[in-house]
Amino acid sequence: MALTHPKPNPNQPQFDGLVPHETSYARMVLRRFVRNRAAMIGAAILLILILVSLFAPVITQATLGWGRDEIDIRYIRAAPSARHPLGTDSAGRDNLTRLLYGGRVSLAIALGSVVVYMTLGILVGSVAGYFGGWVDNVLMRLVDVIQSFPFLMFALTIVAIRGPSVSNLVFAIVFLSWPVPARLVRGEFLSLRERDFIEAARAAGVGPFRMVLRHLLPNAMAPLIVNATLEVAGIILAEAGLSYLGFGVSQPVPTWGNMLSEANNMAVLQTKPWTWLPPGLMIFLTVLSINFIGDGLRDALDPRLKQ
Repeated sequence: MALTHPKPNPNQPQFDGLVPHETSYARMVLRRFVRNRAAMIGAAILLILILVSLFAPVITQATLGWGRDEIDIRYIRAAPSARHPLGTDSAGRDNLTRLLYGGRVSLAIALGSVVVYMTLGILVGSVAGYFGGWVDNVLMRLVDVIQSFPFLMFALTIVAIRGPSVSNLVFAIVFLSWPVPARLVRGEFLSLRERDFIEAARAAGVGPFRMVLRHLLPNAMAPLIVNATLEVAGIILAEAGLSYLGFGVSQPVPTWGNMLSEANNMAVLQTKPWTWLPPGLMIFLTVLSINFIGDGLRDALDPRLKQ
């Protein structure tokens, strides 16, 4: 009896021996992030603020005609007008021009500080989490010591010794912030190094450097990305607070924080809102947009959360 082969069903997908294409993890994360409306709104706002701050010299010279530190002596704390759309400060400088320039400094401090201290924290946390033992104990005790410093008192001490400047502010932020990503990386490594794929890589003779870069660190990046995103907002608020008190970035370099220091008395606060409301609004929008992005990244990177 001859064997007959069943006829192919045209309604069923036909495979030629190849594995169907699977969506990569990066595409899946991107798709989840794009579906989050709040995160996309935050990303759009933040992108606009970054572009406006980045091209502040071009925008101000082409539309306003005022330099960053240029003084209009006839207009001191002047109200908004066609000449100065957001008025002037106590020195007669155009508020809108300084607002755009201030975004460059505030965002640069936040982003630069996060990059530096995340790199340092990842390095320390990777060493502690991979090797464990006495190395882990020594590094974690160092982390405990650093985290015992109160941020405000330490920052004020640094400023009192070295003076207010961008570099001193960044140093204070980096010095006190790197233990957080160090603890995150260390905790992830302690969990991952007992997994089967790490044991298989170790049995295959993979060295420590390759093990950390190719197997451990990529699987520990999700909480680090979310933490870094949210820390940018925290640093912007910290810079604004210190600059408002006069212990951050000093004049004439504009930041949103030291522009708020114009409202240093009740009369200005009540009668001249154009001096403090615009920088306060910029800080609010920036922090809110970054928080939206952080929440969106957390939802997109966590596979346990249903979309």
